[in-house]
Parts: sequence; C-alpha cells; structure tokens
Amino acid sequence: MTDHPSKTLAAFAANLQFDDIPEPVVRRAEDLLLDWFGSAVAGACGRPVQLIEAFARQMGPADGDCEVLVSRRKATPLFAAMVNAAASHYAEQDDVHNGSVFHPAAVVFPSVLAVAQSLGSSGRELITAAVAGYETGIRIGEFLGRSHYRVFHTTGTAGTVAAAAAVGRLLKLTPEQMLDAFGSAGTQAAGLWEFLRDAADSKQLHTAHAAASGLSAAYLAKSGFTGARRILEGAQGMAAGMSKDANPGRLTDRLGQRWALAETSFKFHASCRHTHPAADALLQVVTKHALSPDSIAGVTAFVHQGAIDVLGPVVDPQTVHQAKFSMGTVLGLIAHFQCAGMSEFDRYFDDARVAAFRGKVDMVLDDEVDSAYPERWLGRVAVRTTDGRVLNGRVDEPKGDPGNTLTREELEQKALRLAEFSEGASRTEMQAAFGRIWDICRTEKVSALLA
Repeated sequence: MTDHPSKTLAAFAANLQFDDIPEPVVRRAEDLLLDWFGSAVAGACGRPVQLIEAFARQMGPADGDCEVLVSRRKATPLFAAMVNAAASHYAEQDDVHNGSVFHPAAVVFPSVLAVAQSLGSSGRELITAAVAGYETGIRIGEFLGRSHYRVFHTTGTAGTVAAAAAVGRLLKLTPEQMLDAFGSAGTQAAGLWEFLRDAADSKQLHTAHAAASGLSAAYLAKSGFTGARRILEGAQGMAAGMSKDANPGRLTDRLGQRWALAETSFKFHASCRHTHPAADALLQVVTKHALSPDSIAGVTAFVHQGAIDVLGPVVDPQTVHQAKFSMGTVLGLIAHFQCAGMSEFDRYFDDARVAAFRGKVDMVLDDEVDSAYPERWLGRVAVRTTDGRVLNGRVDEPKGDPGNTLTREELEQKALRLAEFSEGASRTEMQAAFGRIWDICRTEKVSALLA
C-alpha cells in the first residue's frame, strides 16, 4: 500500500527495464502483439475505421515514419496510432483482461508501434513499453471497479493512461515526467456505453482517442508540460468522477511480482467478450447432443451483471457491430453454424433464422457467475429442447483464457482468417509479418510490419 499510488505506478512504468520482465511474460507479450496485429489488419474493412483514417489523412501530413496498417500509407506517430487503434477494436477479436474488463492491445500496441518506428527503437524497447502500458492500464481498470464499467468503456478511460505509460517508457520519461503524463492522460480519459443503444460508431473513436491522447500526454510531459499529480485517486480525479467502488490498493498490487499482462485472454469468437462464456457452453451442449437449431425450444444464459449492463440494451441489432453485443444473435450463430466468426456475422446476423433464435434466448443474473466476475468469467446455459429435455452446459474457462489459451499456431491461423476476411493483407504478407513479430526481441530497429 502507498499514500500516493499514482506516483508509485508512474515510477514503476518509468523505471521498468527489459531484464526485469520474466521470459514467459516476454513470450506472452509477443503472442499478444501478433494477436493485436491480426485484429488491426481486420479493421481495414470497417466503415468507421475508414472514416477515421480519412480524417487523419485530412488533418495530418502526407507522409511520415509510421505505418498505417489499414491503408499502407505513412503518417506521424499521432495519426498512425489513432488509425491503428481504431482498426484494432473493429473486429471484436482483440484481447481482454478479465479482472479489469479492459482491452489493452487496442490502445497499447498502436501507440508503441508508431512511436518505436518514429524513434528507431529496438524491439526490446517496444516490448518493455508495451508491458509498462499493460501493467498500468490493467491496474487502473481494476482500481476503477465494477461500478465504473456500468457507464464507462474502460478501454477508453484506463486505456488513455495505459497509452501514456507505454509511450512514456519509449520516450524514457523520468518518474516525475511520467506522473505528469498520467495527469494529462487521465484528464482526457473518456468513453461511454450509450453508443450501443444507437449502433453508433463510437467504439472505434474510444480506442482512437485513447491512443492519441495518451501519446500526446507523454510527448507533452517530455517537453515539461505538467499534469495533475493524483489524477487517479485524488479528490477530483478519475475515481471520484467515474467510480463508486474504487480500490486504490489495486493500483500498486504486487508491482514487479504479479505480471498482469500474463493474465490477459485472447478472444476466440468475433463478438463482445461477455457473450463468449455462454457461447462456449452452448457449443458444448450442441456438440455433445448433436442438436439442430429447430430442436432447441429455448436457451437460458446465466450471466454476471456486467453482461446484462452491456448486452441488455441491444434488443434488435441493426448492424453487424451492434449484433456482436447481442447475446441472442451470438447464440443463434452458434446454434446454426457452431461458429460466431467474422464471416458468420457478416452473412447471417440479420438472417431470419438467427433473428428467430434471438427470441428463444434469455439472460438471467446468476449468483455464482456474478460473484466470480470479473476475475473469472463462467459460462452456464440451460437448453430446453422441443422434446422436453433440459440440457445444461458449463465452461469454467472460455476458449482463449490463460488456462485455455490459444497456441501460436492458433494465433497465426486466427490472424490469417481476419486478414482474409478484410482483404487487409495477403497470406504471404501476413506470414512475413509473423516472422518479424516472433523475432521482435532480436530486432535492433523496429520497422514496418507490412513491408
């Protein structure tokens, strides 16, 4: 415990060295980098991403040192980070840390890749900066608590400070400068869930803004710009305005001993993570009992309150992206196709059969599931069949969680599927990028991933 957790966390991020990071954590960071890369390339087909890229092209210079993955052009660190962050969150397949309900990759990796390319940093420096961003953002998400997530999109809020920490580490900020960067980032932190009710494009703006604002905060701090020194826990800081159950102890929880990055999960289905436990549980039942969609009379998904808060408003999804936040749609795709991937959403989210299945799905708050959340995301469903049976499915670790993780081969296959769907890169280009990523810690100067 500390009486100034913002300062303690900032000092940790500023002082972190590559040799401080255990080898398994470094390897996991490489895995997360490759997983992020696949999601960012997948954003090439997203209309909101294309609009943000067009805005960046209009506002920014015609060239720069940093690659914009979705358009293959070069830009400044600010605009490359902005566009790549928007792209990262489009496919809904970027990583998630359960306990903080935070998607670190979508804001951390766009920022560090852009700045590393601009500065000519080494791969080891990029990985160290990414770890600093993950450790910072995850702890801030945990600190802000469950009440924060009911209204605020943690990836937009905690993610802004995470991006500042990551970029600040690449810029070699002192602990005092890092604290200033936290202050400037935290005062810009934003992101509200209301967009889901309207199928609005805001989720891509959340990550774009977080990456760009965090990056700006770090560069400003480098130049001497000061920020609030207790932006996280202060009387008028983030927790005061954004949380009812903030726990400052989570900010400094076993710094340097517990590596929160290693707890991060990969997303297997192309949908909101709150749908994944139930999707895995239903897939278990459908597979085990060889159920056809017509043989299912109803499905009850037993969920935590966070799932109800985020998914509950989406009753009649009007777009592919909104459908990814519809429990009924996701379970309908699982029942019909045993898969809820990009292609299934694109082709069938508004299919009459899937729409009809939505009406068979209910979400019910469950004490066991809710008490385990957010540290564990349990999947429980009860499937009622047309012949009167009730079949129960249960998954304690959804596919992609650290205890049920994806192998490097599975991560590569996932990234290839995303690139193929979006037509964002060829198979040859992706495989070449995989080689660069797996070799990142031996790279003297970070260059383009897509040559």
